[in-house]
Amino acid sequence: MTREEIKEYIPHREPMLLVDEIIIDENNVAHAKYHIKGNEFFLQGHFPGFPVVPGVILCEIMAQSCSLLVGDLLKGRTPFYTGIDKTRFKASVYPGDTVEVTAQITNKKAMMFFIKAEACVNGKVCVQSTLSFALIDNNKLDEKK
Repeated sequence: MTREEIKEYIPHREPMLLVDEIIIDENNVAHAKYHIKGNEFFLQGHFPGFPVVPGVILCEIMAQSCSLLVGDLLKGRTPFYTGIDKTRFKASVYPGDTVEVTAQITNKKAMMFFIKAEACVNGKVCVQSTLSFALIDNNKLDEKK
């Protein structure tokens, strides 16, 4: 999927859309990419003169990639993350890097999904995590306004 196709599934938009492209292989494993351009809002103060992608943003890149694993179940629903567990940061990510995410569903309970994810740059692991999210019907979100 291209960035425009991704927008048909997840509600994220610029500047928070953090997936440039994704394919889901025959084993239902997501392979996603996001290129760090260097002008992203999260680099402006993290850190002046030495920009490093914040760990929470790396987790969000993985999270958005993970949600795309459920495909058409996303239509009419919004993914809300319920857990980020066993997260380990192994290497920093800088402007010019392309983050490559690999993610797979490990368990499902109703509309709750549990995912094992890993983000790499040039084959080097930057972060690993176990993520979970729930899909919430959009009409229930309207009730909260």
